[in-house]
Amino acid sequence: MSDNASPADAATPGQGGGWPLIDGWAKATLSPRGPKLWQTLNHKSACLSCAWGTGGQHGGFVDELGEPLQRCLKSVEAIMAELQPAVSEGVFGTRSLADLQQLSSMEADRLGRLSHPLLLREGRSHYERISWDDVFAIAEAAFRRPPERVASYSSGRSSNEAAYLLQLLLRAMGSNNLADCSDLCHAPSTVGLNAVFGSGTSMVSLESLQQADCVVLVGSNAPANHPRLMNELIKLRQRGGTVIVINPVIEVGLLKFGSPAFPIRSMLAGSEIASLFLQPVPGSDTAVFLGLQKALLEAGAVKRDFLAAHAEGWEALLEQLEATSWEAITGACGLSRQELEHSAAVIAAARGVVFAWAMGITHHANGIDNVQAIANTALLSGNVGRPGAGTMPIRGHSNVQGFGSMGVTVKLRAEMQQALEQLLGRPLSRVPGYDTRALIEAADAGRVDSLLCLGGNLWGANPDSGEAKRALGRIDTILYLATKPNQGHFHGLAARQTLVLPVFNRFETPHRTTTESGNNYVRLNEPGATHLRSADLISEVAFLAELARRLMGSDPIDWGRLQDPSYVRELIGRTVPGYGPIARIDATRQEFSVEGRLFDTPAFPTPSGRARVAPTPMPELTLPEAEHFGGLGPGETGLVLALITARSYGQHNTVVYQAGDSYRGMPHRHTILMNRADLRRCGLAAHQRVTVQGEAGALEGVEIIPGEIREGAALMFYPEVNAIMKAVIDPRCGTPAFKRVPVLVRGPVAVGHGG
Repeated sequence: MSDNASPADAATPGQGGGWPLIDGWAKATLSPRGPKLWQTLNHKSACLSCAWGTGGQHGGFVDELGEPLQRCLKSVEAIMAELQPAVSEGVFGTRSLADLQQLSSMEADRLGRLSHPLLLREGRSHYERISWDDVFAIAEAAFRRPPERVASYSSGRSSNEAAYLLQLLLRAMGSNNLADCSDLCHAPSTVGLNAVFGSGTSMVSLESLQQADCVVLVGSNAPANHPRLMNELIKLRQRGGTVIVINPVIEVGLLKFGSPAFPIRSMLAGSEIASLFLQPVPGSDTAVFLGLQKALLEAGAVKRDFLAAHAEGWEALLEQLEATSWEAITGACGLSRQELEHSAAVIAAARGVVFAWAMGITHHANGIDNVQAIANTALLSGNVGRPGAGTMPIRGHSNVQGFGSMGVTVKLRAEMQQALEQLLGRPLSRVPGYDTRALIEAADAGRVDSLLCLGGNLWGANPDSGEAKRALGRIDTILYLATKPNQGHFHGLAARQTLVLPVFNRFETPHRTTTESGNNYVRLNEPGATHLRSADLISEVAFLAELARRLMGSDPIDWGRLQDPSYVRELIGRTVPGYGPIARIDATRQEFSVEGRLFDTPAFPTPSGRARVAPTPMPELTLPEAEHFGGLGPGETGLVLALITARSYGQHNTVVYQAGDSYRGMPHRHTILMNRADLRRCGLAAHQRVTVQGEAGALEGVEIIPGEIREGAALMFYPEVNAIMKAVIDPRCGTPAFKRVPVLVRGPVAVGHGG
């Protein structure tokens, strides 16, 4: 949909998926890049999009169980962006930095593929082309700084091999400053699940999910962000199962979805998804799950024998439930006692329940509490440690979980730390590293000299864009390894020298790589070739290995030998828990599930072998008054809302592929979704232009779109809205509260308002 679409053009469709998906596939197929698109779709490599995952040795369309037709339009969008021609030679030579900074995310992405190394020198207005020899000279000098003053940031589009080399390089140098995009999304899942089960990933495989007869889906817009999961929900409903959706926004694709994987039974009329749809107050998820737990307790449905045998600390939780009133629970979450009791009854009656969630759960100042409340509910209902049941965080980037497995984290597991120390022959630094938010704060304080970004958009992914720009501007040297330009390359500039370095993407890398899905399945990607002519690209593995060789030579290992990815896989097999088979994968071509992650029996990797239950405190959800934001001006009306920042349907992380979102009826990026009752209450009107004031700034001329969102809440698009929000974080993991941002929406009283 174009930016100038009329309000009438933005009508919300009756279902998600369906014919728009076929139309998207058809347009991509018939484009000049269509033949290369289909060649890539069939390439033996994992999908570039979400961590749900498909592809690899079974073929591009096939999942780990051999099921065909498991590609989505999101995957097509990602591939088509990578198949763009090279950025025009004149773009960086003729377009000034000031000009490039005016580009939107979509416009930056559509400049094309990076094909030559670029350098922006201090005081210059244009990027210039440089040689790889010059790149390595600059990089080597930049990383010969004290280890506490060097850092990295990474995203999940890269490979396990690159991730392993990145952390090995920094740790060998004495730095633990390994910030990662997961710090901004599912870190609460990792920390919360580790606290309860001793393992921070999904305990549910695809095969196990297909044995469930109930899925509780919380804080996820799966039709947009994880469309492959929709096939599993469709099959669950068709076999008589139940889907309970918990989300402050009624997403049309979660009501009904038409999947091309089922052209007859789903595509035309759409398939029912949600059996029950609960709309809580944003940020009240812990209260919601305390309500479900209390309802289970009062119905006599708590599995006490199971808890006694396989959990510890659960008695304190039951005491908390007894002491917590229904009035406190319903007052916090905005759901009725009847809704919660009915949902709990459905959970209690199910043979196997999978609890799944995305960033609607983790993007809160109490994100870890939210995750632990879900895990507690799974335990109280006996839905862990058996097939068809368990907890399943739904991760975003295609290999974001693999990065955590490879040790790209500030919370390195003791087992892997010991293995790395044995490999390197010396102790690793015990100085705590910077996660992503700590990295921004340290840079802002002048404590970071050099930064290596392996993919991603560090500037665009952070709240308070002004702070992020200022902080990055205090780093001496920043290296960005990327396949395409993004806004961070124009706004996240270093003080002295900024390098943008072109790398191969996953399906064109000239050597084998591996990735890990969000369900712990490791895929092997075959080599490929780039379509770019006369391009001067480098693989991420080759770059990192060469930088390590220049910095450390052969001490304490032969860093030059790490140019060989098969040797990297040998080291991974020796040092990464559960990854033993990767050392033989070049010979066997056998993809595998990571050992020790999937629990078909209730025995957990905790000191006692039992799950650890702990009470979760009721969330504090008070919003400030309008005066907190400076109040309303003369002739103005408005109200304070809990703002949810979200991606549009045509978006992957910070990369925007389509400006509008027809499913939510939001025709462009400069819109705010609001409840009609809120509009009537404050005297604003549909399609009126208003100012949205946050704690870090304001956006003006924002168009109001009325929609099916919880009263007292609103929704705007990330990353644009980052500019107005302060970084309120969960102090135990550093993840920002993107899904509950206090804002004042203000404007003149509308004439004949009513929404």
